[in-house]
Amino acid sequence: MGTLDDRAELVELISRYADIADLKEFTTLPGRVFTDALTLDFGSVTGMPEMTVPLADYVEVLRASFAPFQATHHAITGHVVEIDGDTAKIHAHVRAEHWLPDADRWLVVGFYDNEAVRTPDGWRLTRVKLTATHQENQPDLATAAN
Repeated sequence: MGTLDDRAELVELISRYADIADLKEFTTLPGRVFTDALTLDFGSVTGMPEMTVPLADYVEVLRASFAPFQATHHAITGHVVEIDGDTAKIHAHVRAEHWLPDADRWLVVGFYDNEAVRTPDGWRLTRVKLTATHQENQPDLATAAN
């Protein structure tokens, strides 16, 4: 069932996930957010199949994916957390905005369905799945950024 502390830690974990992109903090935060390796499913945005990758590889994809943006903002709300022992599922709503220089804002809205595991260092995301339900102004450079 999990405790209220577990739930609070998992919601905070999702906030740290957003901070990686929005603060462009690719050094320490990824290790505080993800397991090594992790499974990613951004197919609804990128068209790429689900994949499992080493954390270091994903960090480099993140760094490259977010480099062109002047700013991004991921508002992740409405967390529904299900805890079963040392595993958890987190469903949440997302509104992600991305600003390129001299371009329209790229908007992605939808849902995250993520999975986390309890580690000796705390909860970490082991699977991230984004289901985009609406997009506006998707740029050609879009990759597995969200």
